[in-house]
Amino acid sequence: MSASNPTRRNLYELAVHVGVALRAQGWTLAVAESCTGGWIAKTVTDIPGSSGWFDRGFVTYSNAAKGELLGVRDATLAEHGAVSAEVVAEMATGALAHSRADITVAVSGIAGPDGGGPDKPVGTVYLAWASRESPTRVERRYFKGGRNAVRRETVVAALQGVLDVLARRS
Repeated sequence: MSASNPTRRNLYELAVHVGVALRAQGWTLAVAESCTGGWIAKTVTDIPGSSGWFDRGFVTYSNAAKGELLGVRDATLAEHGAVSAEVVAEMATGALAHSRADITVAVSGIAGPDGGGPDKPVGTVYLAWASRESPTRVERRYFKGGRNAVRRETVVAALQGVLDVLARRS
């Protein structure tokens, strides 16, 4: 890892903290990703030894994949759209049900440059965290910048949220 690339270094350091926190509690993580396309899983698997605390990742970019791999209901997608609190909650609980993980994070958003609208402009992202011992938590966030910036900030928010859930357990 190059010290001249602070973006990569910061993601790496955040993932290291997630791994340390998960190991300390004996938990494993699974991720369900739409707008990040596997970036969260890539970030955590960059960490040596992550196989001890990372179970699996689901990249469910299409609505069909969300249903087939995570059990997101067609009715939820039709009523609320893929970028919604309801869908990411189902993604997070679906990842929990289809893995051996103790905690999951799910993300779905509009990274741009197209696809936004008045109610959900480009940069709108929904994140959800689910665990086997607490209710699913959902957040709506808005990230500024181009496609890559929105996706990167989503990875940061997803991993920080994992740390927040783990800190509440301590």
